[in-house]
Amino acid sequence: MRQIVKIASVLSVALWITGCEKQEAPSQSAAAAKSLEVGVMQVVAQPQAIQVELPGRSKAFLEAEVRPQVSGIITERSFIEGADVVKGQSLYQIDSATYKAALVSAEADLARANAGLASAKAKAARYQELVKTNAISQQEFDEAEAAYKEALANVTVAKAAINTAQINLEYTQVQAPISGRIGKSSVTAGALVTANQSQTLATIQQLDPINVDIAQSSAQLLRLKAKLKQGSLQAADNADVNLILEDGTPYSHTGTLQFSEVSVDENTGSVTLRAEFPNPDGVLLPGMYVRAVLNTGTDPHAILVPQKAITRNSKGQAIAMVIGAESKVEARVVTTAEVINHQWRIVDGLKVGDQLIVEGLQKIRPGAPVTGKPIDAMQSDQQSQK
Repeated sequence: MRQIVKIASVLSVALWITGCEKQEAPSQSAAAAKSLEVGVMQVVAQPQAIQVELPGRSKAFLEAEVRPQVSGIITERSFIEGADVVKGQSLYQIDSATYKAALVSAEADLARANAGLASAKAKAARYQELVKTNAISQQEFDEAEAAYKEALANVTVAKAAINTAQINLEYTQVQAPISGRIGKSSVTAGALVTANQSQTLATIQQLDPINVDIAQSSAQLLRLKAKLKQGSLQAADNADVNLILEDGTPYSHTGTLQFSEVSVDENTGSVTLRAEFPNPDGVLLPGMYVRAVLNTGTDPHAILVPQKAITRNSKGQAIAMVIGAESKVEARVVTTAEVINHQWRIVDGLKVGDQLIVEGLQKIRPGAPVTGKPIDAMQSDQQSQK
């Protein structure tokens, strides 16, 4: 019986040793499998134009408020509301009867002044000869000479009155001061208007080209100037501006930056930039909200990485995974700037030559051994397997 117990013990020990040996083999293969293959890209630096997107409002290139310059009754409106008008086109007709009468009266005054001038001139000429022979006194000659000069002045006054009457008569036809699109009329035929009244008859706006006023915060402007001074940004070579319309579609024409306001708005803390855009199709209307995309400079050593390569930790910090020493994963805290073509621009945390992990991030953790493979090679392998 004892021998049977000893044989059973020996067999159990042998089975336990065999089981241990079988468990060691999988653990070694599992260790080898920990070195995962991940897709990597080498960090490079290249010149990159930096753009900023700012809010803006479109504004008419030219705008004129039409007001009467003489008083009277509107007899006719000769334009279609919302239509295009040209400079000099007749818009309203004011009753001109009284102004025509004033012109006739002024012309009569000129004729009377000319008659008086002829008489005074002849008398002054006769007296000039008589005073030489002492046939008349010097005082009589001086009075005749003064009367002649007064007659000359009367003629000048009469001519000025005719000019004024002609101008007022012309003002009875209210003309378009600029070319553009006219809005709704505030008066109709039969309305009484007065010279230089506060109420406008209509408003004309030139829409091609059209201006866009862009608001940039003064703080952003100061940061931009500081970067340019430090050399981290280079000044942009052009002043081209692109627009994104209210519905998110890009505007088909490119504008040009014209000027920047010299003062900061105290209420908004922003500086106004003005850009000019062609508007042949009339897509842009005054007061329309747009987003303006303009170049602020060029980063001569920009580092761009795919957005999917950057994650966030519990503190909200941007994290990039790179292959560090001994081919192990290393987590880097990076500083991101703007997004350019679905890529983050990294301003701190990465350097040229780093092996950035882009594919397989969900399978790794810091300190894990990995094998890096260029993204292009991995993508071609996956396509061949498909």
